[in-house]
Parts: sequence; structure tokens; C-alpha cells
Amino acid sequence: MKMAANDDLDQDGDGIEDIAWRTDLLLCLSKQPEVGRLKELCKGKKVPPRMRPELWKALLNVIGKPDAMSTWDGVLDLNEQDVLKEDCRFQAAKLRLTEDDEEEVARDMEGLITFYCKSRNEKYRTTSGHIELLSPFITLNLPLSEVYNCFYAMHSKFIPRECYRDGKPFILFRQILQYHDPLLCSFLDSRKIPPDLYAQKWLRSLFASICDMEVTQAMWDAYLLDADQFLVFFLMLVMVLNAKERILEMSKKNKSAIIEMITAFPQDLGADDIEDFCVLAKYYATRTPQSFRKDFQPVLFGSKIVNPETSYSSLCLQISAGEVMESYKNHDEDAVHYFLVDCRPAEQYNNGHLPTAFHLDANLMLQAPDEFSTAVQALFSSQQQAMEAKSVAGGEHLCFMGSGREAEDQYVNMVVANFLQRGTHFVGIVRGGYTAIHDLLIEDLSNGLADHHSQRCIVCNPDMMSSEDESHELSRGEQSPTSPKNTLVERLSTTLKSRGANMKERLGKLMETSNRAPERHVSATDRTGKRYRNVNLNIFSIEDDEEEPMSSEDESRKEAVNVTTWTKRTDVIATFPCSEITEAGHMYSSYILLTSANLFILREIIDRPGWAHILSRPHLTSIVKITSKRKHPQLITFKYGTSDGESYQVTATQRFLIPDAKNATKRIKDRIVKLIGD
Repeated sequence: MKMAANDDLDQDGDGIEDIAWRTDLLLCLSKQPEVGRLKELCKGKKVPPRMRPELWKALLNVIGKPDAMSTWDGVLDLNEQDVLKEDCRFQAAKLRLTEDDEEEVARDMEGLITFYCKSRNEKYRTTSGHIELLSPFITLNLPLSEVYNCFYAMHSKFIPRECYRDGKPFILFRQILQYHDPLLCSFLDSRKIPPDLYAQKWLRSLFASICDMEVTQAMWDAYLLDADQFLVFFLMLVMVLNAKERILEMSKKNKSAIIEMITAFPQDLGADDIEDFCVLAKYYATRTPQSFRKDFQPVLFGSKIVNPETSYSSLCLQISAGEVMESYKNHDEDAVHYFLVDCRPAEQYNNGHLPTAFHLDANLMLQAPDEFSTAVQALFSSQQQAMEAKSVAGGEHLCFMGSGREAEDQYVNMVVANFLQRGTHFVGIVRGGYTAIHDLLIEDLSNGLADHHSQRCIVCNPDMMSSEDESHELSRGEQSPTSPKNTLVERLSTTLKSRGANMKERLGKLMETSNRAPERHVSATDRTGKRYRNVNLNIFSIEDDEEEPMSSEDESRKEAVNVTTWTKRTDVIATFPCSEITEAGHMYSSYILLTSANLFILREIIDRPGWAHILSRPHLTSIVKITSKRKHPQLITFKYGTSDGESYQVTATQRFLIPDAKNATKRIKDRIVKLIGD
């Protein structure tokens, strides 16, 4: 159908007075348009509505394309046809047309979407976003064949695949949000509000389902001229960051109210806001590592044939070794510059490292917490000094690096989680670690690396074991740490995708992998094979595969309490500050409160100092085992389950980093013994 034009060449509603500029743009559009010339002409300008149809066709590269609908028989017989018809009528009504035009637009939209679903063998769903994405094109006064070609091109080029629950676009967006604001990301995570709950409508229709038509058209002008498939992720980022205070103020609201509020944010945009909105989005895009584009482009926008072993879930944004090295050559102040943190053991670092790297031994976090805290302070101080000196190594962006050997790098992930918990912005990790850096510099190791010792380098001698490896031989029956099933990234990805996976696939289990010492009971007098609570078990046995992390109540139902008030309660025997380590590898400041019959696990509320949620309250008799590591005695695991006096069944676990672990475990065990004796 043809809709009434809302402007003419000499009286545009955009207030553009530069007739010469509009004439140049019109001339460019009247012949075979050059996209580069169009972008140059439109830079910093508002697109005249009359010229928008030809401009969009040129930018979508559909000029001269054949009529794809010529083979369609016009039959409207989808299984969901009645739903589609009603949705089209509803959408047409939003366009504020005359009654006759409204009916015609609804019929046209129904036909176009029916053909699209049939040609792609897709089932129509109201939530697909197809109708909303089609609406801006249906208003362009174009023949239906050209409307369809524009719609198809827009969908194919700019709508990422997997825009559904836990889809990869939302995994990527969460990583970007965490990179720029880890505390806001943690706030949403703690309330179980992943991006797919509020951003599906945004992403499936490029905001057309939320914004009014004038705003959508202005946004799409900028979007198509920029031609960056990933720009939408930064438009979403700006949307969320700009409303940070409003989100945090909703901390006492229920989950549904927060989701509804965030989803509606784009409704606040006006057409005059779009220029600043897009400028901000591009600003954040330039201040984000670019490696994610190569990682996610094939699966989101490119060929569907991707490596099934590729892991897209990680604790934070992964940065390629090439991007890290290239940043040292880029002197542009607006570019991303990294402060590289080498988290390998000292022995590995001393046998080869980048000259620009700051050494922070990840093992210190568990072995010597005080030294770790001092080293972290030195890290921030060194970073600040390097930035002030404008050194090539003085980047604002922290990039952590492990060895590239997954069994060792689980410690690096704990360090990364610790920095994210602190609210540190711009935290990334080198994909492949030192191994990837080494491979990149293989032709010139002597100049590229400092102190490189080819005989002791773990990459030059891959069969070489570090001193720590040698002290931790595999227990009988355990898998090799190099086995694919034992890789940290694979297991962590599984954890993030399915919280119901068994404990063997969780990060908690990773902390008990065979490259560490066998676990033991926490007692100075314990011996191998000693009974624990009258259960005759070998305490060095491999753990049961069916163990599950202790689940907590839904966030909206957790009780918030004042920490000071609770620690001073008369029934609290002892309080132990600690950090809870979740199966996803995150760390949360917490407290363990010991009473006569229970443990109360309190997790601090990030945006509410002095307050905490009651995470769980296990009865002491449900604790069937307390374990630690010989080399990391502060890493304590509580295992819960049932016991018949001869054996026990573990049903859940919780893991904590407890500074006063020796005292804490002794008092808890003493209380359990007394409780059983009574």
C-alpha cells in the first residue's frame, strides 16, 4: 500500500535548511549509490524522511534485487495463522492510520510474515519480533516486494541468532555489562535477572517493539549508516548504564517489577536523544576489547557452522593474545590499553614472561592471603604510576593471564572473580594464557620475552611439570587434568548453562581436581582412615558424582538482616567472616554464624552496607564431612547429607575461604560432636 508522504524536498520536518546538501544527497541516491559517499554525506545530519526509503534500500544493498515473493501462492494457512492475523491487526493499530489503511496494512503484514515463515520453514511466535521489525519498512511507501527484501536483509544482517533464553547474544551482553560495571552486573545476577529477561524485545526488533516509530526510524538511520552488527549491544549497554541509579533503587522491589522497569527503558527516548545515544554507544564500543567480535560473529551473524567445542561462556571477557600485543603498538589515547597481570607461579614467571607484565602469583590468594592483599595494593599502585607516566604498559584495562593449562588456571579464575567482586572495572583475561603469547612470539622469543629459559619454559617443554605439579600426583581412578572433561572453561560453561548439572561438572568440583593434594578432615589429630562421626570411610576417596551445591532460596524470598544485630544475638556461639565460593566461580563476602544447632550463612548485600541475606541455615547434624586442602587450609568445604552410622550420602556442598579456618572448623566440629553426644 502507499501511505501519505509526510514531507517534501523543500519543506522537510527535520528543520534542515542546507538545500545544497539535500540536493547532493538526492543526486547520490538517484543513481547507483555509493555507500561510502552516502555515509560521508549523512554524517552528523538528520535524514530527510522523503529520502529514507532509497537510503535504507542502498544501505541494506537490496536495490535491484529480484522479487522474492513472485513464487508465493498467497495462501495464508500457517498453523498459527489466527494468532499472526491478530498480532498484525494490533501492530497496524499502533501506526495511527485511517481505518481503511489500517486494514490494508494489517493484511500486507500478515502476507509478508506468512511468506517469510513458510520460505524459512519457521513456526510463527508472537515473541519472534518479526512484526515489529517489519513495521518501519511498511511505512516507507515501497512496493511490497521491496518491503520484504528490506525486512529480510535487516533480519539476516543485523538480528543475531539465538535471541532466546540463555542464548549466546545474552551471554555476550552480560560479559560486556560486567566489563564496564561489575557491581551493577552483580546486582542483577544476585536477583537472578539475566539479560534475556529484559532485553529480548530490544534485540529481536532493534528496539522497534519498544520505541515509537519516529524514534525507531532515527535510530535505524544511525544504525544502518554505522553498519556495525554489534552496535546494538552497546546501545543496550548505554540503556542499562544510564538507568543504573533507578535499577539500584529497586533493590527492595520484587524480580518482576525490576524486569518490567528495565524492559520499558527505551520508551523514554525521544527522536532528539538518538544522536547522543548513538555517540555514547560508539564510545563504549571503542573502550571495549575487540576480540569478542571474532569470537561471536560466526555464531551470531555468520555461518551456522561453528566449532562445537568453542566455549562462549567465561568468567569475563576473553582477550586474544594478538589484541594484547597489538595494544602496546597503538599510541592512540582513545584505544584500549592493557595493564597485563601475569598470574602464573613464580617458577614459571621467572623462566619467561612479557617485560611489561606485573607478576601476581594466583596461589597467594589461598596460601598467603595477607601477601596477596599487599600484592594487589602494589598492583593498583604500579598501574596508576604507569598510567601517569604514559607508559605502553600503563593501561586502564586489567588483563589477567594464566599459563594456558586449565588445571593450573583455575586459581587465575579465582583471582579474576575476586577483582570482579571488588567492583573493578575493565577486567579481562588472555585467551590461551602464556601459551598463546609464547606461540605468537615464537619467531623471536629472545626479544619478545624477558628471562626466557628454553629448558625450563613449560611451553618449550610441554611435558615438563612444575614443582607444584610434581607434589600432587593423581589419585587412583582420577582423570588427567589435561583430559577434555576436566577443562575449566568447559565445566564452567556447563555450570553457567545448567545449574542442575551434577557436581562433577561444577567449578566446586574443579577445586578438588587431582592436581592438588588429596582432601583431609580439618583436625590436627586426624589420621588416614580415621572414623568421622562413627562412619568408617577412607577420607582420601574420590567424591561421589551426585553431589550438588547447596541451593538457596529465590532471591525475592531471602530474608535481609542487619549483620551487627545478628552477630550479637545471644544464641550465636561464634561468627566467622569469610568468602563464599559458588559453583560458578564467583566470590561473595559472607559470614558463618555458629549456633547450638545450626550454621547460618549470611551473604552481604552489595548495595546495602551492613546488611546481608540469609543464604542458608543447615542443621549441624546434616554436616557429614568437613574438608580442606593440605596446601590451602583456608579453603573449606562443608558437605551435607544423611548418614546411617556406617556410610553417608552427600546431597549438597558449600565452599568457603575462611581466614580463621582452623578455629572455625574446630569449633564447628566440637559442636557437632557435642550435639550428637547429647
